[in-house]
Amino acid sequence: MNVAQQLVNGIVIGHAYALVAVGWTLLLGAARLVNFGHGQMYMIGAFVAWWVMAATGLPYWLAVVAAVLLGAALGAVMQRLFLRLTLSQDLVNLMIVTLGFGQALEGAAGLAFGPKPQTLASPFQEMSVHLGPVWFTVQDAILVGATILVFALLYLALHRSWLGAAVRMVAEDPRLTALGGFKVSRIYMGIFAFEGAAVAFAAALVAPRTPILTSMGFDQVVMTFVVVVLGGIGSVLGSYVAGLGIGLFTALFGALVSPAYTTAAVFALLIAAMVLRPGQLAASGSFAR
Repeated sequence: MNVAQQLVNGIVIGHAYALVAVGWTLLLGAARLVNFGHGQMYMIGAFVAWWVMAATGLPYWLAVVAAVLLGAALGAVMQRLFLRLTLSQDLVNLMIVTLGFGQALEGAAGLAFGPKPQTLASPFQEMSVHLGPVWFTVQDAILVGATILVFALLYLALHRSWLGAAVRMVAEDPRLTALGGFKVSRIYMGIFAFEGAAVAFAAALVAPRTPILTSMGFDQVVMTFVVVVLGGIGSVLGSYVAGLGIGLFTALFGALVSPAYTTAAVFALLIAAMVLRPGQLAASGSFAR
C-alpha cells in the first residue's frame, strides 16, 4: 500500500465531505433546524452543472456558477414553503417535510434527466500533478482550495460582519433577535439559500470524480450527518476537522480492509464517539467556532 497516496486521497475526500456538510452545519448551528433533503439538493446541483454543459455547451466554470445560483434559489424556495415550521422551529414536522421534499426532488430529477448515470466533464479532471510517489488531479487541488476558502470566508463573515452578528444572534435567541428589529424570516431564508448554494457548489466540484445518479442523494446525506455530528453540531471549525478526519479514515480503512465496509466503519466510529464523549457532540455555544 502506498501510504502517502492514501493520505493524499484522504485529504481530497475529507475536503469533499467538509464542503458538502458546511451548509447543513450553518443551518443546524444558526437556525437549530434540519434539512433531510440536503442530499437530493446535492444531486440536483450536480445534474444542473452537467445539463448546462451538455445542453448549452457552456464551459465548466459557468456550469458551476449556474448550479450555485439554482442551489441558492432552491434553498430560499424551500424556506418559504416551510416558513411556519422554520419560524416555530418545529423539528419533527420539518424533518418529515424536508425528507418528503427530497424524495420529490429525486423523482423530478429522474423525470427530467433520466435514469442513466451521467458524467460531469471538467477539463481539470484530466490534468494531473505528480510529486514523487503521489499524484492528484488539478480538480482535486481546486476542491481542496475551494473548501478552505469557503470555510475561511464563512468564518470571517460570521465574526467580522453585521450579517454574521445577526446570524449569531438568531442562533442564541430568535425571539429576542426579532424584538431587536431584525427580520428573522429573512435571516432564515439567507441561511437556507447559503445551504443550497454551498451544497450545489460542492456537487459541481465533486461530481467530476464520480458518476451522477438520481439516487446518490441518500449516501451524501448519511455522510453529511456523520460529519456534522462528529464535528459538534453547529460547529463550523468542527465540521471541517471532522470531514478531513473522516476522509483520511475512509481512505486508509478502504485500502487496509475493504471499501465496501467504510460506511459501516464510520458509523461505528460515530457510535463510539457518542458513547464515550456524548456531551462534546451536543449543540451548544460552539456555533461559529
